[in-house]
Amino acid sequence: MFDVHGVTDTSHDKPLRLFYALWPDEAARNALLELQMQQRGRRTRPGNLHATLAFLGEQQATHLPLLEEILASLPVDAITLPIDRIGYFKKKRIVWAGSHAVPDTLIALQQSLADKLNEHGIDFDRKNDFTPHITLARDAQPPLDRPFEPFIWGIRQVALVQSMQEGGRLEYNVLTSIYLASET
Repeated sequence: MFDVHGVTDTSHDKPLRLFYALWPDEAARNALLELQMQQRGRRTRPGNLHATLAFLGEQQATHLPLLEEILASLPVDAITLPIDRIGYFKKKRIVWAGSHAVPDTLIALQQSLADKLNEHGIDFDRKNDFTPHITLARDAQPPLDRPFEPFIWGIRQVALVQSMQEGGRLEYNVLTSIYLASET
């Protein structure tokens, strides 16, 4: 199913800062917020928690129909991601949550997206290896060595998201999304 959440004026020339992301449902978001409370740093706002699949950077609004078409063409197989790891990007001072083992279905989804972006000549940030993670805090100290209860994120929504600065705060606006199949 293809769902359009926002209305975007595509008639202007100002580029949009865009990315594709795994968007958590309420249960996953609440579990991530519990993990986040244990961290020291500038916490990611609850509505901004996500895992990036592909960062597109600045794109012309006229590309939106193609970007929506690419999203709609992705595989919709169910994906579960165990959140069993807290990590730290020392250089950027970011505490993140992720998985020790990335499921093949998630790797295939990200690769399919990268292939389609390449096929259509859409520029994006090409990382050498895909490490899905959710940023919990920025300007952070290394994570506290506290045990936590791992959980399974049943990924259901993949979104095309616009990143904007509003009132000095980073805001993410889901423009369009697809929903993945539920596991049987």
